[in-house]
Amino acid sequence: MEPIVLSTQIANLPKRGSGKVRDIYDLGSNLLIVTTDRISAFDVVMPNGIPHKGRVLTHLSRFWFLQLRPYVANHYITYDTHYICARLAEAGVDVTPELQSQLHGRSMLVLKAEVFPIECVVRGYLSGSLWAEYRQAG
Repeated sequence: MEPIVLSTQIANLPKRGSGKVRDIYDLGSNLLIVTTDRISAFDVVMPNGIPHKGRVLTHLSRFWFLQLRPYVANHYITYDTHYICARLAEAGVDVTPELQSQLHGRSMLVLKAEVFPIECVVRGYLSGSLWAEYRQAG
């Protein structure tokens, strides 16, 4: 069984930042997003991880980016490991078999974009003004 990936380090590549579960690297006009197996609940990152969680999240993200692309432009380029590793090699990274294995299925190459800090929480029930409108209009 492969080890749980809780953090990533790519030598000779600047890390732009780390979120709760993703590490972001600067590749010039693009970014490399690597999704780890870290667990985050209630804005707390837990000390353990879930095997392959990063791969599952990456595949879900890729699915929705591709599904929505005809309607909404997005930053997704590819999650093809061979292409990503070729780009890393062009940037001067020593792409070892271990690095390829770590990136496989859990990394995406994306365009740099301007961030609009908006968050939307969707739950399985209606509340507040939405509940009042639903009761009135159905």
